[in-house]
Amino acid sequence: MHPKLERCQSGRMDRTRNAAYSYGYPGFESQSLRSWVLTQGFFASLRRQCRNLRFAQAAMPELALRSGGNAGTNPSLSALMKKILSLIFMLAAVAAAYARSITISVVNTRYQTITGFGAAACDGAMCPFGTDTQPVKLLYGPSSKIGLNIMRMEISPNFKGDINTADIGWDTPYDWEGSVPCAREAKRRGAIVFGTPWSPPGEYKTNGTAQGGNSESQGYQRGELREDCYDKFFPWLNTFLEYMKSRGVAVDAVSIQNEPDWWVSYSGCLYTPQQQLDLVKNYAHMLDREKFPGVRLISAEPLGFNPDYSNLLLRDPVARNQVDIIAGHIYGHPPLGNLSSSASLAAQYNKEVWMTEHSVTDNIDRLPTWHEQLLFAEELNECMLAGCTGYIYWYMRAHWAFVGTGEAKYNPGNAKNRLLPRAYVMSHFSKHVTGATRLLTKGNFTVATNAFFENSAYIKGDSLIIMAIDTTQTAYDLNLKLPFKVKSGTHLLSTSNESLCQETPIVIDEPVNSLTVSMPERSLNTYIFMIDRGTAINDPSQDENKGPKNYYDLQGRRLDEPRGMHIEKRADGTSRKVYTPAPL
Repeated sequence: MHPKLERCQSGRMDRTRNAAYSYGYPGFESQSLRSWVLTQGFFASLRRQCRNLRFAQAAMPELALRSGGNAGTNPSLSALMKKILSLIFMLAAVAAAYARSITISVVNTRYQTITGFGAAACDGAMCPFGTDTQPVKLLYGPSSKIGLNIMRMEISPNFKGDINTADIGWDTPYDWEGSVPCAREAKRRGAIVFGTPWSPPGEYKTNGTAQGGNSESQGYQRGELREDCYDKFFPWLNTFLEYMKSRGVAVDAVSIQNEPDWWVSYSGCLYTPQQQLDLVKNYAHMLDREKFPGVRLISAEPLGFNPDYSNLLLRDPVARNQVDIIAGHIYGHPPLGNLSSSASLAAQYNKEVWMTEHSVTDNIDRLPTWHEQLLFAEELNECMLAGCTGYIYWYMRAHWAFVGTGEAKYNPGNAKNRLLPRAYVMSHFSKHVTGATRLLTKGNFTVATNAFFENSAYIKGDSLIIMAIDTTQTAYDLNLKLPFKVKSGTHLLSTSNESLCQETPIVIDEPVNSLTVSMPERSLNTYIFMIDRGTAINDPSQDENKGPKNYYDLQGRRLDEPRGMHIEKRADGTSRKVYTPAPL
């Protein structure tokens, strides 16, 4: 057989697959692309031309004699060959173009409503900021550039709020008072503030100290809460809440323990899942919710979001009624694993799920690269896909975090109390996804940890929001299929540490429910569309309850004019968490 015929007939799928791979499209085996290739008229036309070539090949000697020379110089045959080659090139070009497009179908199937995003108010060796509130001012509030709204602080293992010079010889920031200025500033900016113990007071523990016990100097004695002190734990948390209230901070939530499954030499306390269940089931009623209305209880926060901790609580009806938020960290376990598993059961009982600590590239001796920033964006996105309602990063201020430290070895670009690029990456989510409800997305892409392309979609009021992240060197067109018609849009784009949150309008001439937008290579994208309610395919509100409603803030206080995140209680007794934007 002629070589061209062999390539035309037996190699057509391989050639298209290779073209797809060469443009960074690993999903060729998806049915959508395979069907597209096989149903096009290109192959039908190509097969016709191949048959013509076979006929011409058989007639080559006669054609050569008639032309008085080599068959390859025959004008008719040359024209035919050029046509075939042109067709092959056209096919390759179309296959490549298709490989550079991704289809996202947004479905009006609703998942969790996002409470928000935040970080811990500390730097250095887990040191509270004390009177330096500049990081909070830079990061928090709807009018800030970043829009964080959850702040984490340590509940240090004291009985006294302010440990000063008279007590220990110096005024330590490692006490409850050390977090007061930042917590107060965060509350002024509408934030949720919560506290986490790294350890209860040493007097309550099996090793007699706040330290975890995992060192030779500590005798390798496991530090656990003594069973005869279980009844003292929640009254101790009440003492913390009382002190913070006296200093003008109404704390919104308290956690049981930081990383109960990680044996450390610094401040720490170990619990098994069963020990946590015993503590919560039998003693959590001692958390004074009447004196501190609206305060919520957060589960212990295991190192890798081990679902054994939360599942045991949720499967016990008494403990389940005491715990409001399921929490954990994702060290060593990406979000689509343990976190997703924990969130699945939590959703059945209408519990929030917060990822309360993780850091990305915190062990580097330089500022993060843009690729590392995109990996952070993917972590945020994967936490949302896993079912998170709150994401809280580790330090606010570090060269691998949101605010610069001023350390010379990380300069230029690390000026103290200046926003770092990672903060702007966070703002894609914190400024736009807070208060939104996640929607289902489908398409010719794979949902996986650190996939080459990731996306998620949300609805918030009249806004339909699509997040898209590309970590490759290839630009793509996104073919969007939407559940509602949209009438206008905005594209928020970040493509490097120097080009962040660039905003351009998306021009839509008339309401549509499908359109194509561009996604540059190595980019983080937020597409915000305004829903056209007059032509909506489905009612975006999905609110069929038309009876009277009452509104409360997250602390349980009645609201006459709800703004931001709040609780809506309906006439039929049901309630839901909703977000109402402030008027322009």
